[in-house]
Amino acid sequence: MPQDLHELPKIRDSLSFLYLEHCIIDQKLQAVEAIDADKGRTLIPVAALTTLILGPGTSITHAAIKTLAANGCLVMWCGEEGIRYYAHGQGETRRSLRLIHQAWKCSIPSEHMRVVMNMYGYRFYEPLSPNLSLSQVRGLEGVRVRNAYKAASQKFGIPWHGRKYDSKDWAKADSLNRALSTANACLNGICHSAIVSAGYSPGLGFIHVGKQLSFVYDIADLYKVEITIPIAFQTVLETPTKLESDVRHKCRDIFKDRKLLDRIILDLDKILEFSDDWNEEIDPLEQNGSIPEVLWSPENDPIKCEISDGDHNT
Repeated sequence: MPQDLHELPKIRDSLSFLYLEHCIIDQKLQAVEAIDADKGRTLIPVAALTTLILGPGTSITHAAIKTLAANGCLVMWCGEEGIRYYAHGQGETRRSLRLIHQAWKCSIPSEHMRVVMNMYGYRFYEPLSPNLSLSQVRGLEGVRVRNAYKAASQKFGIPWHGRKYDSKDWAKADSLNRALSTANACLNGICHSAIVSAGYSPGLGFIHVGKQLSFVYDIADLYKVEITIPIAFQTVLETPTKLESDVRHKCRDIFKDRKLLDRIILDLDKILEFSDDWNEEIDPLEQNGSIPEVLWSPENDPIKCEISDGDHNT
């Protein structure tokens, strides 16, 4: 019996994420199960799941992928606990509302500026004055970051000589800069995972622009002072024999303990001012999933509403 995909739970009603590693994922009847050598077989509630994250050591069958896609569950391939983003498959409800909203915010100068100010405002503990110019806000942000490095240097007793590294010569940087770069790469990975699982584009940035990961860099910058700077300084203080590996493990554990993936998705909607009310207001297909999709027409076109029969090959 055909399944009406519009009857699937909305993202706000779904379970957020399920992370699996070192197991086999296969189809069982019309469901999906995880097969673990130690824990046995566990059914996965894919119809009520937003994102299935596959970590190291996972294998998944073609039949399982087909079932996950039919249930609108996004599948992502990541490093341990999401600290590396590799790829993702088809996701959630086939709707593009968050992407459209992001593109609208990005394309209208006044709305673009609102998001930029929201991002900068997120980083401060008190509201910014509306009279500040963008250059003044960026100046304040620069002072805040420098003070964060200075405070971490004093707290951990490690001299700080500035952010200096050469992407073409990794060994040239000192241990603290290598630790920061490693931690920030992990943060970029989990931010990338959150962005695509929420339905946004990693390429439509607001502060950073022009790269495929511009929005990833925008979002990662929100958490560096709070998360990656302390991780880097603390790891260097412990003088590990495997610096980069220890940094990655600390990032993995802290991201997991603080449920950072869930937090980032909530922050994305808040910063981009996306709400469920906006969702329902502009998306009549959510109210009646059986009607064909609407085709775009210019505002001055006398044809008010064009309808597609769903055959995109014509």
